[in-house]
Amino acid sequence: MEGFAGIVDLRRGLGQRQVGSAVHASRAPPRRRTRTRGADLCKPKGKGYLGARENRRGRMLRFCATPPESGRLKVYDVDPMLNEFRDHLDYRYRRYREQLDAIVEAEGSLENFACGYDRMGFCVEDGKVVYREWAPAAQQVQLIGDFNDWKGWALEREAFGTWKLVLGEESECPVPHGSRVKVRLQTPHGNWVDRIPAWITYATVDANSFGAAYDGVFWNPPESERHVFRNQRPSPAPNALRIYECHVGMSGQEPKVSTYREFADEVLPRIKACNYNAIQLMAVQEHSYYASFGYHVTNAFAVSSRSGSPEDLKYLVDAAHGMGMVVIMDLVHSHASNNASDGLNGYDFGQKEEDSYFLSGDAGYHQQWDSRLFNYRNWEVLRYLLSNVKWWLQEYQFDGFRFDGVTSMLYHHHGINTAFTGSYSEYFGLSTNVDAVVYLMLANQLIHSCTKQGVSIAEDVSGMPTLCRPVSEGGVGFDYRLAMGVPDRWIEIIKHLPDEEWSMGDLVSTLCNRRYTEKTIAYSESHDQSIVGDQTIAFRLMGAEMYTGMSALEEAPQAVARGMALCKVIRAVTMAIGGEGWLNFMGNEFGHPEWIDFPREGNGWSYDKCRRRWDLADSPHLRYKFLLSFDAALEGLEEEHQFLCSPHQLVSEANEAKKTIVAERGALVFVFNFHHSEAYEGYKIGVGMPGKYALVLDSDAGVFGGQGRVYHDAEYFTTPEDGEGGFNGRPCSMQVFTPPRTVLVFRRVDE
Repeated sequence: MEGFAGIVDLRRGLGQRQVGSAVHASRAPPRRRTRTRGADLCKPKGKGYLGARENRRGRMLRFCATPPESGRLKVYDVDPMLNEFRDHLDYRYRRYREQLDAIVEAEGSLENFACGYDRMGFCVEDGKVVYREWAPAAQQVQLIGDFNDWKGWALEREAFGTWKLVLGEESECPVPHGSRVKVRLQTPHGNWVDRIPAWITYATVDANSFGAAYDGVFWNPPESERHVFRNQRPSPAPNALRIYECHVGMSGQEPKVSTYREFADEVLPRIKACNYNAIQLMAVQEHSYYASFGYHVTNAFAVSSRSGSPEDLKYLVDAAHGMGMVVIMDLVHSHASNNASDGLNGYDFGQKEEDSYFLSGDAGYHQQWDSRLFNYRNWEVLRYLLSNVKWWLQEYQFDGFRFDGVTSMLYHHHGINTAFTGSYSEYFGLSTNVDAVVYLMLANQLIHSCTKQGVSIAEDVSGMPTLCRPVSEGGVGFDYRLAMGVPDRWIEIIKHLPDEEWSMGDLVSTLCNRRYTEKTIAYSESHDQSIVGDQTIAFRLMGAEMYTGMSALEEAPQAVARGMALCKVIRAVTMAIGGEGWLNFMGNEFGHPEWIDFPREGNGWSYDKCRRRWDLADSPHLRYKFLLSFDAALEGLEEEHQFLCSPHQLVSEANEAKKTIVAERGALVFVFNFHHSEAYEGYKIGVGMPGKYALVLDSDAGVFGGQGRVYHDAEYFTTPEDGEGGFNGRPCSMQVFTPPRTVLVFRRVDE
């Protein structure tokens, strides 16, 4: 028999390492990276001594990295193959300890260091409102706005490149709430430029003026207008995340930009009804270019003003917590918009690197993304980014982050033109950006110290080992990584292979290709597969028939019947064996047709493809309701049986001839039939526990738009397998009926 029969343990062995996807060949070629200027803290100067720097009090410090208590990083015990790269990993951990020790010495603790928003930007000190900005390259600095008729109030230079202006008593602040503000800087070349304060918490633009620049807004509402959180974070935290990825601006049915309050009142109940336990909010940080999907951030501390005010966003987070859902935010610290008028790039005047937020030369520019790259070694950049992490956790009560563009951060080549094969030498060497890795270690340490149940997810395609191991063990500290290769593989299969050529072994290999002890978020598609130029899985499977063949009042066309069945099976198999968490992009749960296209000149600034057609799922006479019901049942199955977090994960069969996969996850047995036409009566499958089994999910059920070919009240009894190895490596077997293009799920019940 082709394929395999026997156990494939989903808990990947240490030698079975995740292999990342090759970056598309059309991407820009790798760049030569200029060396970081300033004090070199990287090179060991002798045993235990890693260099010196001047601390914030002007005193020279020596740093001796603190080794783990055992003197040996635990990651070597988790994965002995890492021993070959001990020099790199020990060095990386020493760099982390060195930076942390310096922060603690200078600021008292990492948490104190990450409270920069209490001292920078607009803040209150000793009852007085103070404005402070880090701009070491500026010759003069002034605060301007509508409160002073845009006439400059001069700031005084402080130590370490900061500038300060005392505005007056808090009760008599001359800058009213809602004032438009900017900072005017005299560059080293003598000219004056107006910029938005780097630590601004709100920024707006005149929507009636095409191409208008943003203004910072002094956000200081009276107590009566401030949102008061009424709901606690979900406790205990979910054992496994079922994430609903969403974009507030395009979440409404009407062709417009939707608001935080509309999302909270109208969309959150939908998500809750579908049994998701977490939402992931995209495009929260302010970004002047809407079509960037929120990934070209201009103001890191400011909420996106298109969808409302800071208080409106707090209302959304509070409402989600009230429904028991974890709230995760897309955090963009991998790069920043190159927009100088509205963003942080406006503080770069070509000054020396230690006086800038960004690296200089080619090293500070991402050719593919047309954006700026942070100098993660700079003290004030670390303060800015780590404070940004804490700001969203504390001020808005987010529960954690999905860190965008982590692959770009981990390597000097940013993953461009790099095919990661899984060789450990690709992860630990000269191409590794240790400065960025150390920052991520600090950020993850901060998240988990600020919020006991904090969540951090890495968007990484490379599969770097140790990425999702605790910092205390020598890992980078993420809780999960995204299984980015899985959706790419689904698109390849659907686009290029007829059904009869789908390989069960290839599917199992793709879905199980992850590192044991490092958790993965599985997904069959996300926003990446939905943007213009690509298609959702449903639309790729059913095509134009989705416009004419989705009526539930008549027999489905062949393309629709096939597409509906495969949509359900693809989602189920990806969730069942693809990871320890699950992610779905807004609307894909009901097979949202077409694609996402933000308003732009090329489409006449239309919002028609930048919204969600909830009416399709709500309509009782359209087939979208069947996909929605199946997804809710699948999420509910996980909620009831908690199979994603179970240590029991294995595949017992992948039959190429019959196109079947049999897998066990937790207490459940999944039977997938990918054959385009063959139903199997009395199909024998291996199971791990003897007894009676019952059917708990059937994708062919009529309520899910299926043909109802499986009898739901049947009882399934096992037979012991006495031969060596049992049946497909399992000690028992039972027989089931499995129709084509279906998934059946069984659980053991008391007799």
